[in-house]
Amino acid sequence: MIENKLEIGNRNITIFLPENTEACPIVYTHFSGERGANIAKGLGSKAILVAIDGVDWDRELSPWPAKRAFKGSLDFAGGADVYLRELTEDIVPEVEKTYKLIPSYRIIAGYSLAGLFALYAIYQTSLFSRVASVSGSLWYDHFLDYMKENRPLSPLERVYFSLGDKEHITRNPRLATVESFTIEAEGLMKDSAQETVFEKTTGNHFDNPEERFIQGIHWLL
Repeated sequence: MIENKLEIGNRNITIFLPENTEACPIVYTHFSGERGANIAKGLGSKAILVAIDGVDWDRELSPWPAKRAFKGSLDFAGGADVYLRELTEDIVPEVEKTYKLIPSYRIIAGYSLAGLFALYAIYQTSLFSRVASVSGSLWYDHFLDYMKENRPLSPLERVYFSLGDKEHITRNPRLATVESFTIEAEGLMKDSAQETVFEKTTGNHFDNPEERFIQGIHWLL
């Protein structure tokens, strides 16, 4: 696996390339380069991994403004459309041009709020044909309603959902909906994707994120 660094605007991007990149799928995700390296090791030569760092999650990955989820944090700014334009018009083309990549297909995958963003993205762009929402923040205000009222821009091949089995056990009433909302979201996605799955793993939101992320990508591949 060859690790490369690229700066696009104020984003620090790490690209993990297997020796043979011909007709290889590309996974776009939002992690630090260090965490991306662990995930790339788990994927081996099966995919190219692009780890994008320097993103303000609460501001740039939230689809519309909403109240904060935790005391002491900021409200969600709803800047996903602006960032998604940067991702699709600047980051993806520059990465693929720089390394002369012609992917067999593109995956967008995310953990937590980035998992929410990954799902939102497929309603706004047709660049990605496979999606992973791992511990996705699908409790986000009105997101399930959005899914009911809209359809992805193009047919999807595979969509993966997962949650830890203790994530819904919380005193926060918004976050407590995450399991039921994720199950319903997976059901809604069956009309737009050839294959979908919802997997439960052991633990809470912060348990084994890299291992669970790798598990989801392997299913998509």
